[in-house]
Amino acid sequence: MSVSEQAVARVVGADTKVPLAQGGWIRYANFDYAASAPALCDVADRITELLPYYASVHRGAGYASRVCTTLYEGARETVARFVGAAAGHHVIFTRNTTDSLNLLASAVPGAAEPESRRHSGTEPESRRHPKVVVLDIEHHANLLTWQRYGARVVRHRATVADTIAALDEELARRPAALLAVTGASNVTGEVLPLAELAAVAHRHGARIAVDGAQLVPHRRIDLAATGIDYLAFSGHKLYAPFGAGVLVGQGDWLDAAQPYLAGGGAVRNVGIDGADWLTGPQRHEAGTPNVVGVAAVAAACEALGALGELSDVEDVLTAQLRDGLDAIEGVDTLRIWAEGREALGIVSFTVVGYTPSVVAAYLSAEHGIGLRDGRFCAHPLLARLGAPGGAVRASIGLGTTASDITRLLEATDQLVRNGPALTYIEHDGQVGPVDDPRPWPDFLGHLSQ
Repeated sequence: MSVSEQAVARVVGADTKVPLAQGGWIRYANFDYAASAPALCDVADRITELLPYYASVHRGAGYASRVCTTLYEGARETVARFVGAAAGHHVIFTRNTTDSLNLLASAVPGAAEPESRRHSGTEPESRRHPKVVVLDIEHHANLLTWQRYGARVVRHRATVADTIAALDEELARRPAALLAVTGASNVTGEVLPLAELAAVAHRHGARIAVDGAQLVPHRRIDLAATGIDYLAFSGHKLYAPFGAGVLVGQGDWLDAAQPYLAGGGAVRNVGIDGADWLTGPQRHEAGTPNVVGVAAVAAACEALGALGELSDVEDVLTAQLRDGLDAIEGVDTLRIWAEGREALGIVSFTVVGYTPSVVAAYLSAEHGIGLRDGRFCAHPLLARLGAPGGAVRASIGLGTTASDITRLLEATDQLVRNGPALTYIEHDGQVGPVDDPRPWPDFLGHLSQ
């Protein structure tokens, strides 16, 4: 059987059946990997093995605590290998990508004070120039984080080459400490040339930070080889949905910065008048960490590393998805650049005559297909792409099969040709059928729908 006819790897819930609004049950077709990916079965198995030994880490003398401490600290080495971290890079565990980027923002020299708290006109010239440059295509995690510190936002151009030239010009015009970019768009899946961007940043004395939330689960990254200084990503997109994120990057800024959180675990000693803070990753990991989440991230890195390069397999499915949607009259797919960039399996589209929320509700209620509608925490980008009211996003992952994509394409074509079989209304901010008899699973039976 060819790779496109079966899932690349086993994910939890791959055979789950969901109810249809018109009656009957059908296997759930998950096209929402760009939001959160299901757990790999290997990851779930690792967590099941860990739970009998679950304990707090670092200072416990008990056997279970020592097991968890060994696992937790070993996870740093696993993650470092997975992303090709360089010597001097720290691996810090956080809650998610957003948390990682906010941590980094607090550590950037010259950008660590929000614009609202600066005293305008009283700082040296070098301090008044915002120290971070970002593109306008970013997810809000990599836009709002830096906006708080007065980041300079560069509008993307018609081509990637022209966009890089615009960044080059901006960095040459005014000095910056950091260029912050996404590794791949969460709206279109288009992949950015990170090694080239890193070279541009370094040529002007800046470092580069990459929002890798979308890229890391689908492409192998080598920080040392590409020259990336900081990488942020989330476990919940990496087939490890247990609430952990990661920041990997050069240790000097992080060691010099104030601790991201104040609390136990980040200090050597505490007195009445102050504290002696640790350096290294623990400096920014105050409080009891998410041991289960970190174990899941490490297990996912091991599993994905064993699978090897996924691009050849996923590119076949991505082409089937994008080409199939492009072939349906009345469906418009979104792209940042028209030059056929390398792209992950993320395709956002609109359907003439229907709001994105109705399209998504129809696919769910009548076909058992799960995807996302809205503006995907990328409002400026959707506006520039001509979809200020939002779009529908289909995204694939390791559990996606060719038959899943065929099902989505046929359902979308049916909508365009015949319209929905049911009537849809908005209720409490959510669009669904006027009469929706679909039951919750038993474990939610005590909650009203």
